[in-house]
Amino acid sequence: MHALVTGGTGFVGSHIVRTLNEAGHTVRVLHRTTSKLDALTGLDYESAIGDVTDLNALRAACAGVDWVFHVAAVADYWRANVQHMADVNIEGTRKVLRAARESGVQRVIFTSSAAAVGLGYDQPSDEEQPFNMRPQHFPYGYTKARAEAVVAEAVAAGQDVVTVNPAVIMGPGDLNMISGTFVVQLWRYRWLAPATYGGIAVIDVRDVARLHLAAAEKGRTGQRYILSTANYTYETWFGMIADALGIAPPTFYIPTFLLPIAAGLFDLARWLGINTPIDADQVRLGGRYVYFDNSKCIQELGTPQINMQQSLEDTVAWYRKAGYLESGPVQDLLATIEGLWTLLP
Repeated sequence: MHALVTGGTGFVGSHIVRTLNEAGHTVRVLHRTTSKLDALTGLDYESAIGDVTDLNALRAACAGVDWVFHVAAVADYWRANVQHMADVNIEGTRKVLRAARESGVQRVIFTSSAAAVGLGYDQPSDEEQPFNMRPQHFPYGYTKARAEAVVAEAVAAGQDVVTVNPAVIMGPGDLNMISGTFVVQLWRYRWLAPATYGGIAVIDVRDVARLHLAAAEKGRTGQRYILSTANYTYETWFGMIADALGIAPPTFYIPTFLLPIAAGLFDLARWLGINTPIDADQVRLGGRYVYFDNSKCIQELGTPQINMQQSLEDTVAWYRKAGYLESGPVQDLLATIEGLWTLLP
């Protein structure tokens, strides 16, 4: 098959390109002239110049293509960019679908997000749970949910589209630190890193790529598939990251009742133009158990193959090699205190 990948220069997209290469498919990558191509080093692909807001560029990119993997998106939580996020995530998806339809593309695989799936209160969410968060508090998930509505319209009109909803993605090659803040912040602040109660659903990027290919090959038209390997409490998750880093886990957990206050402070910082390491929206989710049911994916697409401890070890090894985990005076001091602490009776 001949596949087009939008967002192919990014974390997930580049892994999809690699997976398609390994499966023997030919690949075209849509990217801007200014895009960094480091993530595609050593991979076999042809370039199509443009972006998902340019319909004419999309038409040219879709010519002669069998599959389109629409991965490109803006995941910026910074509220000043909400309009840009909507332009890319919603209207960009509309244009990709139109170009694919006009070009005779057989199937579109749309990369949505677990953020577009609503949160359950007493059990993990599945594909039937609609988005149920406040749009102003969770603009990324909201734009992805609206993009899925665009997809549903296209499917109703006869277009073949399959949607995948990855959970939090870990793994090597996260050049833009999409999920790597978990690792880097814990490395920087060690046992002093503030943590929250609640829980998280995660998956390795290589499994995400493989399951994208599975969706192209055997996913059902009009269906969405949650891509997740496991659900962990934050206490377990931070402990796993600390093990991979070889450091002590966090010891300071923010009480859940303080999270709304903390979120308000982050909102104020954003209003003042101060870019904070985490977003108020993420803080609001801190006390929730954001768990997902992956049984539909396992039954219809396949089982994730990489356990998350291995994923974290590979992630840490890649970050070390890339220079993200260098030690400084703060890390040295915290490591010394940590060592002295272990000597106490």
